[in-house]
Amino acid sequence: MADDSKHPDIDFHHPFTPYDVQLDFMRAVYDVLEKGDGQVGILESPTGTGKSLSLICAALTWLRNHKRSQFESSFSAVAETMAGEPDWVIQAALKRKRLELAQRWEEREAKLKKVREREKALEEKAAGLQRDRKRARVGEDGVRRKKQEVDEEEEFLVAEWQGGDDGDEGDPLGYLSKETRAMMAKVGLGGYKKEDEDDKGVEEPVKIYYTSRTHSQLTQFISELRRPEFPPSLPAELLSSSEDEATKEAVKQIPLSSRQKLCINPAVSKLGSLSAINDRCTELQQSKTKDKKCSFMPTAENLKQTHQFRDTALATVPDIEDMFRIGKEVQVCPYYASRTAIPGAEVITLPYPLLLQKSARDALGIKLEGNIVIIDEAHNIMDAVANVYAAEIKLSELRRGRQMLGVYVKRFGKKLKGENRVMVAQVGKVVESLSAYLNEQMKVKGDQGIADPNMILKSRGADMINLFQLIKYIQESKLAYKIESYVSYVEDGEQQDSESTAPVKKIFSSTPVLHTLVSFLTALTNLSTEGKIFYEKVQTPGGSPDIKLSYLLLSPTHAFSSIATSARAVILAGGTMSPFEDFKAHLFPTLPAEKLTTLSCGHVIPTSNLCVWTLASSKPVPAGSTTTPDMFEFSFQKRSDEAMIRQLGLALLNVCSVVPDGVVMFFPSYGYLDEVVSGWQSSDNSSTTSIWDRLGTKKVLFRESKGGSSDEVLQSYTDAILSHPSDAKTNGALLLSVVGGKMSEGINFSDRLGRCVLIVGLPYPNINSPEWKARIEYIESTAVSRLEGSGKTKEQAVQEAKNAAREFYENACMRAVNQSIGRAIRHRGDYAAIVLVDRRFGTERIKSKLPGWIRGGVVAGSEGKGVGGLMGALGVFFRGKR
Repeated sequence: MADDSKHPDIDFHHPFTPYDVQLDFMRAVYDVLEKGDGQVGILESPTGTGKSLSLICAALTWLRNHKRSQFESSFSAVAETMAGEPDWVIQAALKRKRLELAQRWEEREAKLKKVREREKALEEKAAGLQRDRKRARVGEDGVRRKKQEVDEEEEFLVAEWQGGDDGDEGDPLGYLSKETRAMMAKVGLGGYKKEDEDDKGVEEPVKIYYTSRTHSQLTQFISELRRPEFPPSLPAELLSSSEDEATKEAVKQIPLSSRQKLCINPAVSKLGSLSAINDRCTELQQSKTKDKKCSFMPTAENLKQTHQFRDTALATVPDIEDMFRIGKEVQVCPYYASRTAIPGAEVITLPYPLLLQKSARDALGIKLEGNIVIIDEAHNIMDAVANVYAAEIKLSELRRGRQMLGVYVKRFGKKLKGENRVMVAQVGKVVESLSAYLNEQMKVKGDQGIADPNMILKSRGADMINLFQLIKYIQESKLAYKIESYVSYVEDGEQQDSESTAPVKKIFSSTPVLHTLVSFLTALTNLSTEGKIFYEKVQTPGGSPDIKLSYLLLSPTHAFSSIATSARAVILAGGTMSPFEDFKAHLFPTLPAEKLTTLSCGHVIPTSNLCVWTLASSKPVPAGSTTTPDMFEFSFQKRSDEAMIRQLGLALLNVCSVVPDGVVMFFPSYGYLDEVVSGWQSSDNSSTTSIWDRLGTKKVLFRESKGGSSDEVLQSYTDAILSHPSDAKTNGALLLSVVGGKMSEGINFSDRLGRCVLIVGLPYPNINSPEWKARIEYIESTAVSRLEGSGKTKEQAVQEAKNAAREFYENACMRAVNQSIGRAIRHRGDYAAIVLVDRRFGTERIKSKLPGWIRGGVVAGSEGKGVGGLMGALGVFFRGKR
């Protein structure tokens, strides 16, 4: 089954009649999963081609087929172990095993069917009635208590800590008390311990872990997951169910998320920040006193509710909101109870951070070995890995943290004993050392640079501190949470007691300062060869000068390797994966070619619905010429040319005269967008009316601003288009935006909102920034080491390394371009023109980095025809759409 050309008739159970490009995509996914053994697929399917549904149909079809195949293989293995026994004995044993497995499967399906029927009845009842649901008032009421009602030492003083006790190292639940872990193990939540045999469900041997970037994308995927129906994972002839039930089996899916999304304890969820919620939750579980524990935690006492939660979740294909609702209804914590459903789930959905961090996977009980990993919206996966491991801290935050530490020590310093006294003092030294370093950098000329990791902890003897031990202490003692909550409590009390109308000056803020410090210290413990620390001068929200330290992961290779080497197969899927080379080089550098599958699908739209034009100059280029004075080249050195900016405005004016409804123009940066608009707003000698004003007679004008609200601009832009007929005096709207900005990803300019998309120049990152200098240096140095080890000479290795760095830099630019281009065409009936304004888009090197469906739509020779040729092409294109 590895070669999809040999299996063209696979039924993928698609709920609609799939297009050819969808079939190609599903066959590629199926082939990668069938091969297994560490296979990787990098697959590109344009937005609007039903990528998510195709992923679902291919993966679930393979999974059900695979389970049926494994079912039969297991009986062959049993027969082999009984070799030598009479045939009738072997057949009887096999028959009994088949019946047992079939009975367990049918019992599970029958239980889940009852749950689904109960849920449906409740939904129908809720639709017709406004029911009053009584809720038990459990635990804290979420109202801040007055100062005098709090036992401060019990509430805020850190408990005794034994730093040398590593007995729980490697245990993802090791931060909990022994009593809590024993209780969790009893109900099947302790590590990977199974539930009691009398309530054990059917455990799925192979799971599909699906991850995407945002909560809304996961919700959309789950909505699509409810559409198709798939056959049972057991051969139909073994089942005694009705004919209808024997031909389908509902998908078992569980969404995983953070406590911030799933906590139903109002006294914890009200804390807002994820770090504070995590600390408060684990602190409640560490308590040995029953009445101080969270009452929603799964225990032996609420085992029935925990099982009800599990069965309801497995029966209903829930999203995160459903998990929260189910937990509220049965009064059990969704964050912990969801783990009881993992063994019986076929599909597990989770956001990037929970998959990309090994510590998060361990805490949730996720094991990737032998399972499938599907990463959707994977065009930004390398950035996502870097963001998961990134950290930063500002001097203003360190100052605030030092004040908070001082308030805490003033109150509890004499109560701190042994390890607590030592470790709290070390926290103070680290804060002071980082502050001293940043104060020195404030005096240095220049706004940014690379920080020497040996210097940032040089002061106060902080470089002698064991950071691993200190981080462990802060996390396990919940010191950050206790300090921040105590300071907040004190300030609230002072505000209540103050008779003055003037507000009390607070040092506490919604930013979890000491948690931010822990994240930064954790980043410092990463391998120095894989990341760099930068300083950058910034401003506080109030406008005061500030400076920050940032940690940047330079390569995702090591961080991603635990996923790539564990899973049976990994699928990277996205609408704009081109260019592919970076994914191979930086996520799977040692993967053999035979284990890698790449595919760039065409679009589902007919070719007549796309017009791609390279506008290289304002006037036609004479045959044989490679450059003319009228060439558009928006490189950093040339883009401020006033004549070229004016010609760009005139070209846009012509476009707006021909294109109906919405036109979106993307610029390389906010700074250049402002510069161009300023140029267009200035009148010149040839006309008393500025280009900007003339554009306003053609379209309603909108522009994206760096600090403004994209939602408001987008809504106004949409209203301006949809509220006016096509023959109105101002025919639609023009939106000026930025590649990599708020409008370039996740925003759909479908139908009338995006009839033409223009890309101005190539948005190369600032190669002179410290971050990009460090990236380029890292890529070159690692490439030289690898190439010299393969037998290349020093000169050859250096040259190829420079080429690799250039390729990475160029690919980063083109991925951003491709994302912006993909905003326009969103479904089969959509149509749009795409205009690439820069002579460099006409070169084969750049053109080869466009997605296949865009390359196929480029009008041949367009780079030599100027604005006049573009107007003729656009006129013909849009006349054919009326």
